[in-house]
Amino acid sequence: MHIESLEFFQRIAEIRSISKVANSSHISQSALSQQMQKLEDALGHKLFIRSNRGVKLTPAGEIVLKYTDNMLRTYKKMLDGLYNQESKEIKIEAEFTIATYCLPCALLKMKEKYPTHEYNLISATSNKIKDDVLNDICEIGFVTCCHGEETLTCQRLIDEKVVLISLPNYDIPEKLELKDIINHPLIILKGDCIIKENLKRGLAKNDCSFEDLDILAKLETTEAIKTLILKGYGIALVPYNSIKKELYTKELKISRIKDFNLDYSIYLINKTNNKLSEQVKQFIKGFKELGDNICC
Repeated sequence: MHIESLEFFQRIAEIRSISKVANSSHISQSALSQQMQKLEDALGHKLFIRSNRGVKLTPAGEIVLKYTDNMLRTYKKMLDGLYNQESKEIKIEAEFTIATYCLPCALLKMKEKYPTHEYNLISATSNKIKDDVLNDICEIGFVTCCHGEETLTCQRLIDEKVVLISLPNYDIPEKLELKDIINHPLIILKGDCIIKENLKRGLAKNDCSFEDLDILAKLETTEAIKTLILKGYGIALVPYNSIKKELYTKELKISRIKDFNLDYSIYLINKTNNKLSEQVKQFIKGFKELGDNICC
């Protein structure tokens, strides 16, 4: 089984078409079909259901796809390690709001402290970041939950406040009970996040449920949420550090929930072993010394 076969398999699974992948890869459809057949033979399972409308994954194919991304990225990390053995680049993954609003300034400060370091920062979910640290896809992770992994070292960095944002003229008090937000149109993130998890727990404690909320929209990013709020659409729960600029310019106002704590902590995680590079050890030490000054 070759890495190239897994790369083709992943692309076919995403596009749902062998012919389209063949055309974009400048190989014949029959050659690509034969390559997928060899992959199925090697694994001993049928991976695709083929039809005139394209292909879809079998249950076995879904399992293979689940692990393919990590395998390909681990392979790329191995190649990077072989070809860049003297590289000082540190691969970092962080949840989107942390990567966007907290880390840019912190990494600049770290660069001043360690001029030879190079940082490669991407965003992901906390669960994916944990997996990537464990699988050596990245050396450092910044997450909002840290438990259940004995092979990860976890250090709390700062506590992030969660605030309710709205336009200055929006009719909502500065302090309100959590159940009161049911009476307002709410904009939330589409994916899983710590704010949504804490919101669900808080509502349950108030004999309410997530389904009771008047959800106006589910969006991909905090920036998209702010755009709708600034246009006058409802309210949203966001990290305080994501709206400091809009508070300074008085484009937004904030309210706080008084009967349930929605705040959360930000943690630095790394793999627990004795094989950390000197650069990673320096980064961890230097980042801890920043204290509460990691956000812009």
